[in-house]
Amino acid sequence: MTLYKKNKLAKVLTTTSRHHKQGLFALLLGTFFTEAMWVNPALAQAIAAPTKPAATKPAPATPAKPEIKTETKPASPPEVEAPTVTVSAERPSNRIDRQVYDVKSDVSSTNGSAADALNNVPSVNVDPDGTVSLRGSTKVQILIDGKPSAMLQGDNRAATLAAMPGNDIESVEVINNPGAQFGNEAGGGPIINLVMRRTRQPGGFGVINANGGSAGRYNTALSGSYHEGAWGIQGGVNFRHDGRNSVGDAVRDRIDGIGAATHNTQTSSAKGLNNSSGLNAALTYNLGAKDTLGANFSYSARNNDQQSEDHYLTFNKDNALFSDYVRTTQRKGDGTSYSWGARLDHKGDISGENLKLDFRVSSSENASVSNYANVYAVKPELMSDRYTLQDNRSNVKLVDFTGDYERPHDNGLVKLGYKIADNKSEFDTGYFDINPVSNARTVNTTRTNRYSLDEGNLALYGSYQLRLNEQWGVLAGLRTEYTHIDVRQLSANIAATNHYLSYIPSFFASYKLSDDTTLRFSYAHRIRRAGANELNPYVSYRDELNASSGNPGLKPTQTDSFELAYETRVDKLDVNLRAYYRKESDSIIYRRTFLKDGVLLTTPDNGGGSHTRGLEFTVSGKLTPKLSINTSGNLLLGEQTYINTAGQEVHRPSTSLSVRGRINYQITDDDHLQLSLNTQGRTVSGEGYRQPNSTANFSYRHNITKSLNLVVNVTDIFNSNKTETQVDTDILKESSIRRYDGRLIYVGFSYRFGGVTPGGNSRPPRG
Repeated sequence: MTLYKKNKLAKVLTTTSRHHKQGLFALLLGTFFTEAMWVNPALAQAIAAPTKPAATKPAPATPAKPEIKTETKPASPPEVEAPTVTVSAERPSNRIDRQVYDVKSDVSSTNGSAADALNNVPSVNVDPDGTVSLRGSTKVQILIDGKPSAMLQGDNRAATLAAMPGNDIESVEVINNPGAQFGNEAGGGPIINLVMRRTRQPGGFGVINANGGSAGRYNTALSGSYHEGAWGIQGGVNFRHDGRNSVGDAVRDRIDGIGAATHNTQTSSAKGLNNSSGLNAALTYNLGAKDTLGANFSYSARNNDQQSEDHYLTFNKDNALFSDYVRTTQRKGDGTSYSWGARLDHKGDISGENLKLDFRVSSSENASVSNYANVYAVKPELMSDRYTLQDNRSNVKLVDFTGDYERPHDNGLVKLGYKIADNKSEFDTGYFDINPVSNARTVNTTRTNRYSLDEGNLALYGSYQLRLNEQWGVLAGLRTEYTHIDVRQLSANIAATNHYLSYIPSFFASYKLSDDTTLRFSYAHRIRRAGANELNPYVSYRDELNASSGNPGLKPTQTDSFELAYETRVDKLDVNLRAYYRKESDSIIYRRTFLKDGVLLTTPDNGGGSHTRGLEFTVSGKLTPKLSINTSGNLLLGEQTYINTAGQEVHRPSTSLSVRGRINYQITDDDHLQLSLNTQGRTVSGEGYRQPNSTANFSYRHNITKSLNLVVNVTDIFNSNKTETQVDTDILKESSIRRYDGRLIYVGFSYRFGGVTPGGNSRPPRG
């Protein structure tokens, strides 16, 4: 490690102020306060008194038109976390702090993945490489049932979304301005919450899906549940053989101080279909009328084998060929993930009073071995063919314990909660030079590294939701987080710590103009903490021309986000318009610089800020009894500010229009067609731009019987899916494009069995 890297690591902030200690004391006091209310309900009543017995939490909702309510008890607070309302037309059931989209009735859900399901949600996009973006931003948290998981952090996210069956998801919640109850893990920005299917129907039933796809792809899944008396159990198993082969081209010009350039080109190809499997189970038991115990477990395994080839050409300043070589890669790897947890739900002495205690542990382990061979056709001086091996191992473990208490109070609802979490990440990279004659391995100390990070988080939040009158409802909250980070560069025997206290306010308001029309306003302040890889200063080489490293001195990104929404119903259509504004400071951006040997180094840094404003719309509903639409669009105007290598402030503006549409047509009672179109506009990406991209998908479902369905999916009909980026700085001009196996055809069957009707007759449940 260079002296610069050591000094950089050693300079991580370690300050602790009197205010920080006071904040930590407040956290611990709040935890005690919440626990005390759990142990002694009388204490909670005394603190919250006086209360009105008539102020009850709304009963569980049945499928109905969103936002059309009969207010029989004016004292009840509006939109108090009622269960999600889902309808067959996929109409969003919006709440005061989020939009909820029903994806379980999507025609393609039986053989699609979670990534496919997200691609049907307005303003959400999942690239073929697994990158998730929301309104053009990739700084997105993904939660499962409102809780973080190690399976959806870092490099694990793409593999998990590709392997998770879309049929397991009940609905998707889009939370652009998260409230006080949500933490700032894994991004700290907008949240996408995957609400998994939970069944309470008495008796037992199940669903079997089996699908075959082009080029040898296939997947299958079995899920089911059984409930009787106080007991309930549900779960499933799945297996998928899938992947995306790709080809790419890149052109790079390095500019020196006097304007001269070195020219590089790269052509590449990668292929490899991988296997993934998983199982999950959830158990519930009613201790009595007021207490329910729950436990859950999930496990997944996957391999990430791949073969790739890259051809590099380098030209000097006189445009003469300087280097010509081919780099081949053979990678063998495996990954496993698991999570387990326990939960206690307690109903208080008054209607609407609830306490939820939730303990979760999740972990993800990855291991891979890559063999590289660099074979030259044109060799620079003193350069020879090179054979190397890289052994990568990583482990991420997240322990999360939360408590959430809510209680109606006068015309409102009080919510209090705490969180205690620990996130440990370990990375071990071994790099070896191989003698082509003797096959002997020699450790390359400049590319071998061990690194660990331990991040602890204590949080306390409180919110109050209030009905001011028949039209107005408000929700205000404040979250306090104390974060402590220990960084250890084990190879260099260097350790550093960082800790800070954050105050995170949020505010929401809704105004009901009529039974069909609602205005909403929301504001949230958020922070984005750097991830484990972003803090690791170790220089990792992807190949001989490209390397990356983290930055242990990164500060959290500060974000203020505002949104104004207009929701109404026009004839048979639900129409939503949302204007938003987002401001970032201390933005974490990726800088590109050249090392002395000409290798391009990409590293994160706090540089400048950004402003984003836009207008989003969604239109959904039935045009005719057989034809329904679900369309959305997002007009985004953004500007990013950063400091270049010359110390100059650069403003990079961007205007982007993204449009998505889905048409469903019921040909007969047993035949359904679905066509979806998705166009993503140009967006700012680091020091460059990500160019527009468009795809089209087609799905068909035929009900062979009441229990058996045939489903056909065609993804990327026109084979147009690609990722194209451009970088334009004072030292680098680069354009790259990567195309994937886009057009895929899947044919499959879905069979539902079991179920008990109220009269005791057996019937298959409808999805």
